[in-house]
Parts: sequence; structure tokens; C-alpha cells
Amino acid sequence: MASVRRRRGDRREGASASDGAGRVNDGPARSPRIHGAIARAIGVEIVGGVRNPGDLFGGEIEASEAFGVSRTAYREAIRILAAKGLVESRPKAGTRVTQRERWNLLDPDVLAWSFEGEPDAGFIRDLFELRGVIEPAACAFAAARRDEQDIAEMRAALDDMAAHGLATAEGQAADQRFHRAIFAAARNAPLGALASSVSAAVRWTTEFKHRKRMLPRDPMPDHLRVHDAIEAQDAQGAHAAMAYLLDLAFDDMGFDRPA
Repeated sequence: MASVRRRRGDRREGASASDGAGRVNDGPARSPRIHGAIARAIGVEIVGGVRNPGDLFGGEIEASEAFGVSRTAYREAIRILAAKGLVESRPKAGTRVTQRERWNLLDPDVLAWSFEGEPDAGFIRDLFELRGVIEPAACAFAAARRDEQDIAEMRAALDDMAAHGLATAEGQAADQRFHRAIFAAARNAPLGALASSVSAAVRWTTEFKHRKRMLPRDPMPDHLRVHDAIEAQDAQGAHAAMAYLLDLAFDDMGFDRPA
């Protein structure tokens, strides 16, 4: 069993340390979220291509011993992965990695795992294409339906972005708040259900951009244009401003545009 990998040695929230032999070491007191750490370790291997679709997992006893955890904890980790579409378990057939089209690629955890390594350029393009469909429409709805509290929340998020900068965790959290505030202002429940996925995509694409480029372009003017159009109740202008913001954000990634 491969060891629990972490980008640049960082420890994610809820994750436990590895002893370097694939075992999860959570110190003197075993964490009640140990199954989450195991699910993360396996999930990173799946989305990173270490485990491929169709690969069969070892037996439950063997796998739990490799991680140094109970069978119950390992079993719960597999349930988490199955809920995200990454694996399937069948009686007498064992547990296998599912085909990629069955993965819940917009699940916030799956997005996070995808960006722990070097995400595929095509996947990043796909994310921006999806955002290009969803977010400009959300901005147009927000411009037509927003109230003063919505505008205040967007402005507070922008103030924090300006104060901290997007190279910091605080600035990136403010960026996510800004985008979530837009979805809230859109007053559309099904669209709002996508807010956590979009927020996760914003977070990880921003972090990836800063990982690759030391001094990326200042995105604040683009966000301000979106805010100002929504505040002015200019639905068409808000749609265009967000589409422009996303075009520039994709260019910042340094990838070629799809044909």
C-alpha cells in the first residue's frame, strides 16, 4: 500500500500523519476521523493515476493492516470513496476503482485530491468551461435579484481580498466568499447547490495558479467590475464581467485555449 502523500509536506485539515510505510499515525489518541485520512490517501492515489480504473483492492484484512488501522475504519473509508463514485464493492468480487465517468468530479474532496499533485491540463480547462457556463448566469440572476445585504457581503469579501491578497489563505477564503455571495444573491436553489463545488474550484485553481507563477496578474479590478454591475442591477453587464474575469483567470493558468 502506497504511503499517504502530501504536497510540499503540508497536512490537510482532518488528515493524519503517515509513518512513511503507508500507516496512518495519529499520535497517542486515535482521531475519530481516521477513516477520512485513509479515504483521502486512497482518493489521491485514484485521481492521481496511481490506482487505475478497474484496479482491484487487496483484501480488507490486508489493507487495514497496511494502514495500521481497524477493519472498521478501513471499511468506512471505502464507503466514503464509494459515495463519491471512485470505487465500487461487490460481494465476492471485491472492491475496484470505477471508470472515471462515474467519479463525482465536482465533489469538493475530489477536487482537492485532484490538485494535491499535478492536475491534468484538460481537467482544468473543463473546470473553466463549466464555470463559464454557470457563473456568468449566476451573476445575471444576482444583478436582478440582489438586495443590500448581498451587496454588503460581496463588498466585505472584496475588502478582505484587497487587504490580504490572493497569495494568502485569507485572501483566497475571501475570494470564495465573494463567489458564494453571488450564488446566494441569484436566489436559485438548484444553482445554489453548485456553490460549494464552484467555491472549491475557485480555491484550487487559484492555489494552483500561485503555485506555478510567482507574480500573477492582479485580479481585483475584474472582481470589482462584477460587483459594480451586480450593484447597478445590470444583468447583461454582470454576465459579461464574469465571463471576462474567467477568461483572464484561465489565461493566468498558462494553458493553451481549446480549439
